Amino acid sequence: MKIKTSVLCLVLLISLSLNSQKPDLNYFLEMARTNSPLINKSRNESLIADLDLKQIRSILTKPEINIESALLFAPIISHDNNSNKFQFVSSGADKYNGYDLAISEGGTYQAVVSVRQPVFTGSKLEVYTKMTDISHQVNKNNIALTIHETEQLVTYQYLLCLKLKMDAENSSLIMKELEGQIPIMKKLVENGISKQTDLLLLQIEYKNYAIEQHSLKSEFHNSLFDLNLLCGINDTSLKDIQEITIPLKQSSISKSQFLTSYSLDSLNILSTLAIDELKYKPEVGLFADAGMNAIYIPAFNRLGISTGITFTMNLFDGNQKKIMRDKAAIDLNNIGFEKNNFITQNTINKNKTLSSIRSLDVQLQLNNEQADQYKTLFETYKRELLAGEVSVMDYKNLLKDIVLKQHERVLLLMEKQMLINSFNYWNY
Repeated sequence: MKIKTSVLCLVLLISLSLNSQKPDLNYFLEMARTNSPLINKSRNESLIADLDLKQIRSILTKPEINIESALLFAPIISHDNNSNKFQFVSSGADKYNGYDLAISEGGTYQAVVSVRQPVFTGSKLEVYTKMTDISHQVNKNNIALTIHETEQLVTYQYLLCLKLKMDAENSSLIMKELEGQIPIMKKLVENGISKQTDLLLLQIEYKNYAIEQHSLKSEFHNSLFDLNLLCGINDTSLKDIQEITIPLKQSSISKSQFLTSYSLDSLNILSTLAIDELKYKPEVGLFADAGMNAIYIPAFNRLGISTGITFTMNLFDGNQKKIMRDKAAIDLNNIGFEKNNFITQNTINKNKTLSSIRSLDVQLQLNNEQADQYKTLFETYKRELLAGEVSVMDYKNLLKDIVLKQHERVLLLMEKQMLINSFNYWNY
C-alpha cells in the first residue's frame, strides 16, 4: 500500500512539474501548424485532386451504361373519304389536322439499354495524371510556404511578448532594490542622518515602478492573447514564456522555396494548356444498345439491337489553339519577370538586414560596456547613500538612467532577434 501511495505521489509530482514548465517558441509553432486552416485546406485539396483524377480515369476508361426511354404520341384528325376520324396512330392519311407525319412519324416508342465505351484514351489520361502530380506539388509547396509564413508571424509575436516580459522583470529588479533600501532609509531618518523627504521620495519611486510593472504585465497578457489567437490556442491564463535566441540560417538562393513556387506556376500553366488542347485530339468511341425502338405502336417484332463506332476530330475553330498558346506564353513571360524581380528584391532585403544586424551588434557591445560602468557606479552610490554622502534625488535619477539603459538593451536584443527572424524568412 505504501509503495502504491509513493508511486501515485511520484506521478503527481511529475505531472505538476510538466504542467508548470514554461511554454517555449516550439510549442506555439507546433500549435500554429496543427491549427492552421490554410494548411488543412491545402491537404484537403490534394485529396480532392486525387478524387478528380479517379473520376476522369473512370470517364475515360470505363463503359457508360444507361437506360434510355421515350414515349411520344402525335394523334391526328383524318379527313380522308369525306369523313372526320380521330386517329391515335395514323395509317397513312393524306388529309388531316395535326403534326406533319413526316416530322412526328406518328410517334416515338423507345426503351433501350445503351452502352458507350471510349477507346484510345491513354494519351489523355496521361495528361490528366501529370496535372494531378503538379497539383500535389503545388499544394505541398503551399503547405511549406504557409508553415514558413506562420512561423515568422508567430515568432514575431512571441518576441513582442518576450520584450514585455523582460521589461517587467527589469522593473521588478528595481522594485526589489528600492524595497531593500526603504527600511534602511527609515533607520537613517530615525537617527537623524537623512530627511523625511528622502524616505518619501524612495516610497513614491517604488510606487511608480509598481504601477509601471502592473502596466507591463497587462500588456504582456494582451500580447499573449494575440499569440494564442495566431496559434489557435483557446487559453486565457497568464503563462510565463521562455527566453530564446534565434539562430541565423544560411542557405542558397538557388534552392529557395519561393523560387519553387514560380517553377510550379509555370508547370501549372503548361499543364492547363495541355488539358485545353485535348479537344484537338481525335475522339473514338464504341456504342451499342438493345431494346425496343419504333415509330408506330410497337409489337414484339420491334425488339432489336444496334452497335457502331463514333469518331470526332476538330478541323477548324478560328485559330483558338494559337490564341491559347499565345496567352500561355505571355503568362510564362510574366512569371519569369516576377521571378527575376523577386531574386533582386530578396538579395537587397537580406543584405540590408545583415547590415542592420551588424550595426546592432556594435550598439549592444557599447550598451553592455555602459551597463558594467553603471553597475559599478550604482554600487558606489549605494554605499554613499548609506553614509549620507549623496542625495536621494541623485540616487533616484541614477536608477532612472539604469532603467533606461536596461530598456534600451531589451529593445536592441529584440530588434536583433526580429531582424534575424526577417532574414530567415526571406532566406528560405
